[in-house]
Parts: sequence; C-alpha cells; structure tokens
Amino acid sequence: MIHLRGITKRFGDYAALHGIDLDVAPGEFIALLGPSGSGKTTLLRIIAGLEFQDSGTVLLGGEDVSSTPVADRHVGFVFQHYALFRHMTVADNVAFGLSVRRGKGRLPKAARRARAEELLRLVQLEGLGSRYPGQLSGGQRQRVALARALAIEPRLLLLDEPFGALDAKVRKDLRRWLRDLHKAMGLTSIFVTHDQEEALELADRVVVMNQGRIEQIGAPDAVYMNPETPFVSHFVGETNRLPAAGGEIHFRPHEITLSADGAEALLVDNVFRKGAVWRAEGLLEGSGQFVELDLPSSGDAPQLGQTIRFNPHRARMFTADGDQTQGETR
Repeated sequence: MIHLRGITKRFGDYAALHGIDLDVAPGEFIALLGPSGSGKTTLLRIIAGLEFQDSGTVLLGGEDVSSTPVADRHVGFVFQHYALFRHMTVADNVAFGLSVRRGKGRLPKAARRARAEELLRLVQLEGLGSRYPGQLSGGQRQRVALARALAIEPRLLLLDEPFGALDAKVRKDLRRWLRDLHKAMGLTSIFVTHDQEEALELADRVVVMNQGRIEQIGAPDAVYMNPETPFVSHFVGETNRLPAAGGEIHFRPHEITLSADGAEALLVDNVFRKGAVWRAEGLLEGSGQFVELDLPSSGDAPQLGQTIRFNPHRARMFTADGDQTQGETR
C-alpha cells in the first residue's frame, strides 16, 4: 500500500504540487493523467525518491520513506527515453541494477546473467541479450528498460510516459502487453501520461491532475462518464460545451440526439472529420455565440449552411466557478 499525505513541492516561485493526498492499493495500476505542467511527473519522482517534497509524507508498505534516497526505496523506474547504457549489451543493461547491489543482496555473476535471460524471455526479447541498444527498435529498447526495472524485484513499478517516444502502432501493442505483464506479475504500478486513451485503457483508476492538484480520482469509466469538474470534462474525452445561464452545459458526442424539433440549433459554417466524430462549427441559434459541436460520425457529414437541430439527452451543468449543479440537465 502507498500512502501520500499533504505532498507539496515548489521550484523557486513555482508551486508544482499543492497538498496531494493519494492511496494506492497493492496490485493496482494507477494512471496520473494531465497536461504538461500539471505536476504528475514531479509527483512520480517524489514517490521514487528522485525528488524530495517540501512537506508531506510518503509511506511505502507502511514504512515512512519521506527522506529515504532512491537507492533504498526498492522501486523500479522506467523513463520515456529508455536511459539505457549504449556501451553495454542488452543483457548487461538488464542486470545493471543487480550488479551495483552491495552486501547480501549482491548476486554472483552467473546468477545475474541467468536473471537477465529470464527477464528477456519475459519481455519477449529472448536471444537478443548479446546485442546493443542501438541495434534494437524503439519498442524493443523500451522492453529492455522495463526488464531492467523488474530485475531488482521492485515493490513498486513507476513509469514516466513510457511510450511517449514511440509511434502510435507500437504504443498500442506495448500498452496491451504491459497490462498483461502487470497482471501476470502482480505488480503495483503507477504511470504518468498525458494521453487520455492510454490512461483509460490501462489503468484500474485514473488520477486526473491539473496545476499541481488532483481534480478527480476514479475508475476510467466513472471519470469519463461522470466528470466532476469542467477541466476533467474537457480534458478526458471529447466534450461539447454550450453556454447556459450562470455557466456551461457539457455533454459527450454520443449524448446528442439529432431531431428536427430539437431545442438547440447550430448554423454550420465549417465542418471536418475529427477522428471518430464530425466537428461542426458555427453560430448557436438564439445567442449568436460561436460553438464547436462534435457529432457522432455514423451519419452523413453536416453540410455548410445547414442548420443542425439537436438535444443533449444527457448532460452536466457547471457553474461559472466550476461547481457542478446537478448530475444531468436533461
């Protein structure tokens, strides 16, 4: 179990974290999701011991490690850009954490080699131990970095944007593989990402961060379907926003019903495909306000000059100061 209590961190005049509280259960896969500058990587580095908080407490397995250096926390860390030693073979990279151990924890050279080969089989790189990192693809190098993190049998695995440097196809393949590996090994894992799809696919719970604070914690489906703040609603998934008295109405593209007698109407000035939705832009009838409206792409594309009439059949109302006044408005 991991317990974070009141974690704050400043870099000069910049406040990176504001009193973060978070609990992680054994075996959980947690995503820290947020934009650049939200504090997610700083929080991960504080858990690892690569940074130290200004105030607050970090407990790992009931032990207060708030001032314990990284080498004594027994955590595995995987970086976005692999951080492999280019002059070492793949097997030596994997075994590096074991080779620098001192005292009783240090294994004989043959045992370190055997452990490296075992891990290379686990990450599906069997037979590549004699190669060098430069001879591997990006996806293979990231698997080596993960094997190296697992070599010390960490009580906690931390991953900082582990797939950020890879192309979309490789990222997707490695996400599924990492999730399976996490389950098979019974790991407790925390990973940082700004990719909402990645967080929703991999995590047991998503921690949405913004400007050094936690906006919402919950299961992926709960965070997507029931955002608690305007930021979460806008950042996680596609969200439509309409002006309303005292605030805004938020609703997802699949929460729209198109109807000839719809209460809302948009005069389409521009339209294009945006992934799985149509993006229609134009003026909202009545207010004359410019609105971007994402619609399900199952039907025909809206036409320029067309007036689209619609009703949000499920929506959330947020006041101007960010409070949610009710769970559903329609």
